[in-house]
Amino acid sequence: MRLISWNVQWGRDASGDVDLPRTLGEAKRIADFDVLCLQEITRGFGVLPGGPSSDQFAELAAALPGFTVIEAIGADLPPLAPSAPRRQFGNAIATRLPVAQVFRHALPWPADPAAPSMQRVALEAVLQAPGGSVRVVTTHLEFYSLEQRLAQVDALRAFHLEAAAHAARPAPAENATGPFAATARPVSAIVCGDFNSEFDSEAYRRFIAPLDDNPHHAPSFVDAWTESHPGKTPPMTAGVYDTKQWSSGPMACDFVFVTEDLRPRLRRCEIDSATHASDHQPVLLELD
Repeated sequence: MRLISWNVQWGRDASGDVDLPRTLGEAKRIADFDVLCLQEITRGFGVLPGGPSSDQFAELAAALPGFTVIEAIGADLPPLAPSAPRRQFGNAIATRLPVAQVFRHALPWPADPAAPSMQRVALEAVLQAPGGSVRVVTTHLEFYSLEQRLAQVDALRAFHLEAAAHAARPAPAENATGPFAATARPVSAIVCGDFNSEFDSEAYRRFIAPLDDNPHHAPSFVDAWTESHPGKTPPMTAGVYDTKQWSSGPMACDFVFVTEDLRPRLRRCEIDSATHASDHQPVLLELD
């Protein structure tokens, strides 16, 4: 199974030009992916730099025949004109694997008057992958506020513990067709995205720390890149080519984490440092 996680900044490249199909072409160059996890996809946000299309989620679906495109909106704001669509900003998962349950988790947003911020979301899809079902979660944590970022990390860990409880104590479906479906979920998980947290920062360390209050023995998370490159520090993933937006310098903040039980299936994890198609670099994960 090949997965790419990428903050594509609504298809805006390092020079400021927006072309989402070009971005998808770069993703296809990197790998024949089964799962594409994207952050910063928009609808109704044509006012953003470069002028993205009116509905990038529809644009993804049209450009990826044979894939299921799942969306999750974080910021959802009023239109700028009466006839315009709402301004929506969030994440997407595109996959050609069968999709079971989908969950959209609103992340905590504690008040922090010192920092600009927006509502954030984690999008989770249970995929029937080769080798067994797996939960794929893609997210984009707050940039300006450490307080909010840490709260969001804690929430991601809590969602994982909840999933482990469903895996250990599943409830049956009420019937075959209603919304009260069976609650069983796989404990194995991939959590990826733009964490807006530097490698080995407080938020990074908190996410991979052993899980407390864990009666159902949920496996903790490991960084797939450091597992694939023992003893090495990951390359920068943001601000490598777009030095205007990242005037303070590049940082490594885009990660793919996997639960410890997936370690034996980890084939490789690489960061593509060549593409200029976003202000972030994509991360590729391959599982046997």
